[in-house]
Amino acid sequence: MPWNPERYHQFQQERSQPFVDLLQLIQRRAGLRVIDLGCGTGELTRRLADALPGSDVLGLDSSAEMLAKAAPYTRPGLRFELGTIETVTGEWDVIFSNAALHWVENHPALIPRLFSLLRPGGQLVVQLPSNFGHPSHTLILETVREEPFAGALDGWERVVPVLSIEAYAELLYAQGAADITVFEKIYPHVLQNADALADWTSGTALVPYFEHLPKELHEPFLARYRERLRQRFPASPVFYPFRRTLFAATRPA
Repeated sequence: MPWNPERYHQFQQERSQPFVDLLQLIQRRAGLRVIDLGCGTGELTRRLADALPGSDVLGLDSSAEMLAKAAPYTRPGLRFELGTIETVTGEWDVIFSNAALHWVENHPALIPRLFSLLRPGGQLVVQLPSNFGHPSHTLILETVREEPFAGALDGWERVVPVLSIEAYAELLYAQGAADITVFEKIYPHVLQNADALADWTSGTALVPYFEHLPKELHEPFLARYRERLRQRFPASPVFYPFRRTLFAATRPA
């Protein structure tokens, strides 16, 4: 997908808050081999490496545009590579992913596969959005199902692969995981107005739709979506309760 780092960074502070909670789930020790799946522009991967001194940290992302922004953070113990989460290999002490796995399909297969890449005593540590029932998302689908967008998309809609917290716990237990922690948390954000909410999703949830729609329909789609948001959230500011899932589990030694 054609990611826009500047658009994504428009709400950088808000997007980084769950990272802090996720970092606390890591069982820290010296000399870890760590991979950050979906590292994006690298700022948080740098913070991950700083929090794990003496470790070898690799940031992996499928977007060349994002990695161009990450490249200046390269240093001994921290590097970046172009690659996909679906095809990652190797053996790792920590497999870390902050707000990326929701772009990868088939979590009942993905989570066991990632867990299998852990060394004994290694840890899978993941955060991903689980707010897809919020109007910021349901109004996207309403717009997608309206003409001329439905015809241009030929009925295509993105199916979100995110599972319930119970399902993630069961998947991890089935792999023989220890120290399983799975929970949802709401991160409260206060945005200026409905248009700011549209700006937020323009950097994430709308990206695959813009990829599938002809360019001449991008602005009409966004205008119709903004209109729906303004009807739903007429007041200012807008309270945005962002629900996220966090989980961690250890492969027994």
